[in-house]
Amino acid sequence: MALVVVGTPIGHLGDLSPRGVEALKNADVVACEDTRVTRKLLQTHGIDVPVSPYHAHSPPAVLQRLADRALAGDDVALVSDAGMPTLSDPGRELVATVRSRGGAVTVVPGPSALTTALAACGLPTEPHLFLGFLPRQGKRRRQQIEWLAQLPVTGVLFESAQRLPKTLGELADRLGERPAAVARELTKRFEEVVVAPLPELAGHFLEPPKGEIVLVVGPGHSSPSEPGDELDESAWVAEAARGLALGMAPSQLAKDLANRSGSPRKKAYDWVMQAQRGDD
Repeated sequence: MALVVVGTPIGHLGDLSPRGVEALKNADVVACEDTRVTRKLLQTHGIDVPVSPYHAHSPPAVLQRLADRALAGDDVALVSDAGMPTLSDPGRELVATVRSRGGAVTVVPGPSALTTALAACGLPTEPHLFLGFLPRQGKRRRQQIEWLAQLPVTGVLFESAQRLPKTLGELADRLGERPAAVARELTKRFEEVVVAPLPELAGHFLEPPKGEIVLVVGPGHSSPSEPGDELDESAWVAEAARGLALGMAPSQLAKDLANRSGSPRKKAYDWVMQAQRGDD
């Protein structure tokens, strides 16, 4: 009697786990983005349960109805068209609603394009930051690209095939020779992972490819300060504040600041704590 979040295949239908099959068989209803996609998955595994559309354009009443069923004792399974629900996916709101009303939420882990792309491309994986889809245009898009340019961590983005050439061109212009990877059609017949500096990727994908895209951008390289070039305390606190704004974990941020400044880790962690408190 719960909301059960079930990770589904990102391409190869055989990647649905045995536990995922069991959870879907036992569900009273499966909430899904596209009923056609989900019915195909269910039929492949011999599962016959009702499905209910739930996607980004569903009215609030649909979310409330699914939450009510989970709270009333039904097993409501939540799936996306591919991968783990809630990642660039409206399922997060349903999870938050059920939890806010005291309901139980369980997760059946499964495939994720995010981790699959990271594992396949050979770029640094620790730490990494998932950015989802870039805004399509305007100030927010430019701002996020600027954030990515400053990241001392690997960035992972989802992108549509149609917009990929434009995105690669903009990233190459701002980030230069940063190593990156385009992972396309993961786990499917025509899977392709192309790893190269951003300008080469932009030249390779001048036309939109086919399929689902994950874009992995390697970290910017920070070198320790040379003697005599040290920043003062307030500058390092400002650096810490910028790292926190970019979503870095305090422990990893302190390690990065210590490496760049040549200071003890404890000192760098003090800078992070000051930034969190908003000290001048």
